[in-house]
Amino acid sequence: MISQNFAMYKDIPADLRRVVEPVVQAHGLELVDAGIGRGPTRSLVRIVVDTPVGDGRVLVDECAAISREVGHGLDVSELIPAAYTLEVCSPGVDRTLGREIDFTRAVGRRVAIETRAALAGRRRFKGELVDFDGALATVRSEGRDFEIPFEVIDRAKAFFPFGAPQKPKR
Repeated sequence: MISQNFAMYKDIPADLRRVVEPVVQAHGLELVDAGIGRGPTRSLVRIVVDTPVGDGRVLVDECAAISREVGHGLDVSELIPAAYTLEVCSPGVDRTLGREIDFTRAVGRRVAIETRAALAGRRRFKGELVDFDGALATVRSEGRDFEIPFEVIDRAKAFFPFGAPQKPKR
């Protein structure tokens, strides 16, 4: 089983970001997340990209083109010394929140946040993201508001509200 412990955008290793981000930007997209996980036989390099408006409408052909170019860049840089699997995808239904802009866009949605260290006696928070000011995420969970500093967030996801009407964000 492959580990899914991928970093927040701010934690993406600089050498990986140097290879990936220029390719993603050349395709008119934004890098949301990237990381290297370990599997039983090989590493997994996972790259999450999105459109500049954050709507997740990234075409499969765009992901394939980015994968080819990043794969070549990774091979030339020898950043990963052994065999690896490369996955390029859009944020999907359970959207990864890795950047400040992702949190801003997710206000009003259901989220799951895991922190690096315990806050208020816990590391996992699920509920509605009621506010994000760039440094502090406020999550309403179990009738309480929890203020979580951005710098202590290890992983975060927003969930698609099935059944609720969606207004376009353009």
